[in-house]
Amino acid sequence: MSEALEQRDERWPLLPPILAALGLAAGLIAHWIIGTGYQPEISAVRLALLSFVSVSALLFGFVVIRTDLIRSVIFAVGCGAVAALILYFNGATSGWSATEGWRLVCLALAIGIAAPLFQAGREGGFRPISYSQAHDHAWTNAVLWCLSWAFVGVVMLLSFLLAALFNLIGIELLSDLLEKEWFWRGLVGLSFGLGLALLREQRRIVGLLQNVAMLVLGVLAPVLAVGLGLFLIALPFTGLQPLWEATKSTTPILLACAVGALLLVNAVIGNGGDDAPRNRVLRWAALVLAVAILPLVGIAAVATGLRIGQYGFTPERLWGLTFVVIASVVAVAYLASVIRGRGGWAERVRPANLHLAMIVCGVALLLATPLVSFNGISTRDQVARLESGKVSPDKFDWAALAFDFGEPGRNALERLRASGNAALRAKAVEAAKAEGRYDLARNEPSFDIVAAAKRIRRLPQGAAIPNELIDLAIRWESCGKDTDSGCTVYLMPGGREALIFDDRCFATPPSGVRRYCHGPNHVVLRDGTWGEPKTPEPDRRKAIQAAEIEAYQSGAIEVRPVQRRQVFVGGVPVGDPFE
Repeated sequence: MSEALEQRDERWPLLPPILAALGLAAGLIAHWIIGTGYQPEISAVRLALLSFVSVSALLFGFVVIRTDLIRSVIFAVGCGAVAALILYFNGATSGWSATEGWRLVCLALAIGIAAPLFQAGREGGFRPISYSQAHDHAWTNAVLWCLSWAFVGVVMLLSFLLAALFNLIGIELLSDLLEKEWFWRGLVGLSFGLGLALLREQRRIVGLLQNVAMLVLGVLAPVLAVGLGLFLIALPFTGLQPLWEATKSTTPILLACAVGALLLVNAVIGNGGDDAPRNRVLRWAALVLAVAILPLVGIAAVATGLRIGQYGFTPERLWGLTFVVIASVVAVAYLASVIRGRGGWAERVRPANLHLAMIVCGVALLLATPLVSFNGISTRDQVARLESGKVSPDKFDWAALAFDFGEPGRNALERLRASGNAALRAKAVEAAKAEGRYDLARNEPSFDIVAAAKRIRRLPQGAAIPNELIDLAIRWESCGKDTDSGCTVYLMPGGREALIFDDRCFATPPSGVRRYCHGPNHVVLRDGTWGEPKTPEPDRRKAIQAAEIEAYQSGAIEVRPVQRRQVFVGGVPVGDPFE
């Protein structure tokens, strides 16, 4: 399809109302799926439905043209169905691990690459895809995405302004609606769809903004080229040791620089023809950036390898390794294009970009699925290191196994609870009982449990303080983590309540200003477990609030004397009263 035909097609009078209605429907359906209030867990079915609706609606808005309506619908719905299946098989959010968000990033990346490839292929009758068309659609989609959200922001600001204006004259309808989730979610969808349609009709303006964005990025290319060049030149003199001492941040920083170099190279070289740079400084900067990608990725690969060799696999390291491998393929392709093309290296990079985009799209889609389980790989590797004796039970990261490795980690933890190794079994049992990472903080190698227990003063003198209560006190910052202070555990009469004091609250530092504290922690024994007093259940709390509101409105207000308890130290009240 020619550019003139596409411009005529995009001036489709029905496009704004269609996309506005579609956005409104998507927002309302998303509200129906998500529900109201905070959702601690989203089921796999709801995730699948939400992804199908949002992905299908978004892609339809970007790729639809009047002359190819059916294929646009098929592509959008097909991508939505793929996203729904992937999220369905990934399971409910309650089973997700700390790195599960990278799967969503990969899914978004795959969809973001597939859209311009589809748009370019459609214009060529699905013959070999034109790089110039794919390049143009990719940048145009990115600009449309940013501008559409900017339009949403303007609409929301205008809505709140109008609500405040009408509030001045006592009309609170709009402000009340903006507080309702179904209204503002529908408004966001409607404004995004309308903004996208209106912007698509102004192709010249969008194209101008795209050129401005690429011009700005092109100007930044020499800056980054000089910086990366100086960095690589300085490495032989500084050595790599400083990089290895910062292994936790080395790989992300180097990969971010490589991605930045990749974006700036493509912003400079454009899609060929009249889009090619004429400025010699920009051409040399793009060349330096294209060559610099490989050494940056190479150093990142070495840093990642060292980290894995020392501490084994974790999901974070496996994701880092995956990104390093993908970046290595891109870096080799760019360097090969420079070597083979020499002065015309950009002409070789452009078709290479097309093939790399297809490869990355497929790999990202695979990584988004549960077929590749980094949690399972990490669990097997870490447990093997533990059982082989490479890592002692005291130094093993039990918190990661319990909370970071997802279902494979929890299954392995259950198996280790039946281990024949007593020390390993005890640690596994303790980790399985933990309700959060904070409960396992005392398992850190630098933490001395025995020393922490010795710092605890027990009152009244001679009282038999339960070990479980001491164990609870050790887990708290004031009693366990700070080696320069301790705490006091006071067992109240009856043996079912206790107070835990931070000794620092009653110490006078050299400055003469005593540390401010809120008071002692009140804990109770409930169902055989020591913990803080139980708060009312949400339903019961709502019922109490409803009863209070009804009584207040009926005027049932009175004053009664109330007997409450409070801690006294030396006859002086400390902390807040409690029941």
